Amino acid sequence: MNYADTINILTVSELTQSIKSSLELQYRFIHIQGEISNLRIPYSGHMYFTLKDRDAQIKAVLFKGQQRYLPGKIKEGQSIICHGKLSVYEPRGEYQIIVDTMDFTGTGDLQIQFEKLKRRLSAEGLFHSDNKIAIPAFPDHIALVTSPTGAAVRDFLKIASMRKFWGKISIIPVTVQGKNASAEIAAAIEMACCSTDADVLVLIRGGGSLEDLWSFNEERTARAIHEATLPVVSGIGHDTDITIADLCADLHTHTPTAAAEAIIADSGALAKVFSNYKQFLMEKMQRRLGENEEKISNLRRIIGDLDLFLANYHLKLDYQTISLSNCIQRKISHLTAKLENTVDRLRNQAPLQKITHQEQKLLHLRHQLSARIHRTIERKEESFIRQAALLDSVSPLSILSRGYSIVSKEGVPAGGKVIITRSDQVERGAVINVHLHQGELECEVLNKKNGN
Repeated sequence: MNYADTINILTVSELTQSIKSSLELQYRFIHIQGEISNLRIPYSGHMYFTLKDRDAQIKAVLFKGQQRYLPGKIKEGQSIICHGKLSVYEPRGEYQIIVDTMDFTGTGDLQIQFEKLKRRLSAEGLFHSDNKIAIPAFPDHIALVTSPTGAAVRDFLKIASMRKFWGKISIIPVTVQGKNASAEIAAAIEMACCSTDADVLVLIRGGGSLEDLWSFNEERTARAIHEATLPVVSGIGHDTDITIADLCADLHTHTPTAAAEAIIADSGALAKVFSNYKQFLMEKMQRRLGENEEKISNLRRIIGDLDLFLANYHLKLDYQTISLSNCIQRKISHLTAKLENTVDRLRNQAPLQKITHQEQKLLHLRHQLSARIHRTIERKEESFIRQAALLDSVSPLSILSRGYSIVSKEGVPAGGKVIITRSDQVERGAVINVHLHQGELECEVLNKKNGN
């Protein structure tokens, strides 16, 4: 008995259609939370991405017409809640979420780690342009750090072949995804710098999600690129991908193909350019030679006998030289006389000479002042002597010396002196004081006489 006759055999399309009907019937409208990864927006404008958590992932699509309901712009690593329905894409047999709208809840763990490491390394100066090494224009030896079996290395070698690269390309095989990928990449960079004669180091990998490219976002990879003694070119992922390794590299390109185009000159194009320049220069030289030959021929016809022409000019030159020399000599003599005259005028007007003249004038005035002071003092001394003699002639002391005396008694207030000029100013028995020319006498009045 034919076993196939007893069972219902389904085609792939029938099975897929049955699964699609069951899923869409059971999950008419769902709400699912996760983190955006591998976001792509092709020319159609629809958004394709993967919604993932720690243990699983599911594909999702948000059609262009529904994007007007978004609360903001979505980005890689963002945590969201999708509202939509589950569907099966029959040509590939894949199930996915048709997103109707979504709510934003934050940034995913990997994206947070990425931003945190990016800020820290930027603060340390690992991305600064001052640390960048110039890329050689025509390298002879290129070292590729990549997976030897990936599409990235094939794309790079394809460009090298198309551009007829004349040098050497060394492939340093590493794992570009997984737990130990960062350690392998760092070790390969160090080995290329120490053990090869490469001119430039190229780090390439195909596109992928944030998780797929994570080995290029680890600190160990970043520091290995920063410490490399060779210039490092990165060509990782697609046009929208950016990694920490790209920021540390001396030259960042968006794809492996772009990396190859950036460092490998197009030999065919260069040869064509050189050929065009060569042809241009040859034609220009031929034209310039022809023009100069024609000019020389015309000049010979005009000049005629060149020797006679030059001899006449030699005579004219000698005459002009003598004339110029005489003119210069006269000019020098005139300027010398003018200079000497100016020097004499300056000498007469020189501050030092004026200062000397003023010093002499000051000395003369000082002598005059001193003489006047002496004469004034002498006149004052003579006047003083005359006044002193006059004063002495009327001085009481001078009178006392001729035998006169001054009689006084105690007066009021106590301690005061009263000069006695009449006899009625004292009584008999009073004590009086007699001031002589030399010394004093204390006397008692024994008797008195009144009268003029």
